[in-house]
Amino acid sequence: MTPAFMPVGTRAMLNYLNPADLEAAGSAIILGGNTYHMLCTPGMEVIEKIGGMHNFMGWPKAMLTDSGGFQVFSLSKKGSVCIIDEQGAVFKHPITGKIIHLNYQSSIQAQKIIGADIIMAFDQCTPEEGGREAALAALDRTHRWLVASKEEHVKQPHSAYGHKQALFGIIQGGSFRDLREQSTEFILQQDLDGIGIGGEVIGFDMAKTCEIIDWVRPMLPEHKVRYTMGVGLNPQDLIDVVGKGIDIFDCVAPTRNARHGTLYCGTFVEENGWLAFKGEEDNCRILIKKSQFAQDDRPIMPGCDCYTCRHFTRAYLHYLFKEGLFAYVHLACIHNIYTMQKVCERMRELITQA
Repeated sequence: MTPAFMPVGTRAMLNYLNPADLEAAGSAIILGGNTYHMLCTPGMEVIEKIGGMHNFMGWPKAMLTDSGGFQVFSLSKKGSVCIIDEQGAVFKHPITGKIIHLNYQSSIQAQKIIGADIIMAFDQCTPEEGGREAALAALDRTHRWLVASKEEHVKQPHSAYGHKQALFGIIQGGSFRDLREQSTEFILQQDLDGIGIGGEVIGFDMAKTCEIIDWVRPMLPEHKVRYTMGVGLNPQDLIDVVGKGIDIFDCVAPTRNARHGTLYCGTFVEENGWLAFKGEEDNCRILIKKSQFAQDDRPIMPGCDCYTCRHFTRAYLHYLFKEGLFAYVHLACIHNIYTMQKVCERMRELITQA
């Protein structure tokens, strides 16, 4: 059911949470097992031997995987680590030094072995630096690689374990409206199962993210799933993109924020038929390390019924954080993921009532 937030486990685990924690928080789909990281370690032979990523991770529900395109973008900034050409990317394994070739063919084949329910076409994430020329170059490569990715997928539309996989393409084009519209038109011509909206700016700059969605939304068919890649720094971000027609989203921020002491805290407010997440603190977050919480007997977020808020106080979490104890991160991640899923639950309620 959408809207749905996907917690991220790029290295075959979600930091400090197990599958039971995720299910208890309301997660029905995750981003599990990034193609690049899984090629590096443990390797496709291990994953295939175990029967795919669902078995490997112990995750029984839906899963989306990442093609590795974002790693092409981020690691290519280090020329000795990753070199891009028209065929794809050549990586050097960060530990063993093994050379890994990642292209449309190896990416799709790896995602067949990973066995995710939703797989992504191999793309090149558009950088914000470099201007129009860089955006156009990434766009052209993404489109060529998409056609090749689809051809590879059509040869075997099922995973290595027999279940059908949905293939999504990715709209690129940076912050240039004409390129975004051009990319959208091209993606739609491929008649894929769903549509991703990617690029460095998506999720990083929410004002620009919403503007880009507005550019392409009139072109998007109602029956195709829409996925903004990397959206979810704050609970309100989910509300903003769903209000513009987006269905699914993923982000590492909820667990990363939790790990560093940033916990979501706000209240749900219905405004003009839609939802808002509001709080007294900046971005509806509290910094648990602050001394003001040392004797605070309230839960992280009053009214929250996650496991952490039902059993523990801010004072206890402050103590755990200051002592550097592992228990803190586990409890904090439970709360932040639960909050994101609660946002989605409330949005689904409003949508079904409309």
